[in-house]
Amino acid sequence: MESDEDAKKGYADFEERVKRTIYIDHLSPQVTSSVIEAAISQCARVVNVDFIVNYTIPYDIPSAALVELDDEIQAKAAIDLMNNFPFIIGGKPRPVRAIYAKHEMFQDRPPRPGIKKEFRWVKQEDGIEYEGMNKLRLLARRQETENMALIKNLLEEDKDLAQQQQELLDGIYKKYCILDSDVMNDIKNLSRRYGVNLAGD
Repeated sequence: MESDEDAKKGYADFEERVKRTIYIDHLSPQVTSSVIEAAISQCARVVNVDFIVNYTIPYDIPSAALVELDDEIQAKAAIDLMNNFPFIIGGKPRPVRAIYAKHEMFQDRPPRPGIKKEFRWVKQEDGIEYEGMNKLRLLARRQETENMALIKNLLEEDKDLAQQQQELLDGIYKKYCILDSDVMNDIKNLSRRYGVNLAGD
């Protein structure tokens, strides 16, 4: 058993970690810690990345992550960067979103000192308490159904958005190839006109 002083110090350290941690989502499932480090290295140094995977949904959907940085100043800089500009990590068609982390997002959060929790089973004979828990259970099921519908819609939108972006990139690449070909032809014509040998000729 740790002492009250140790518990208070541990919780204070945890609160400091929360302040310098950001939560980002809309991440591609292929994104790794090193990809995140490289992406935000222009404004912050990543200390730790903890991915949050939703195991309750049978889809390969974008994951989220808690990203711990050096200090609060870097956390603010990273959030400002991601929210003020379209910031895409790992080729995901949607820009990532970033907010400050909250205490309840951490799986390893320590218990708050001075607070005691008690748990007990609620039975049908408990009356009002049982009815309240039953309503919460039904509400949770409804929310799960609505959440699944929203996720399916989001995946369809992401698929359409990715296709639009690919078509746009293909069009830009074709224009680049045409321009590159025209420029090379112009250079060759000028070199012949002025009798200049090009490298590789």
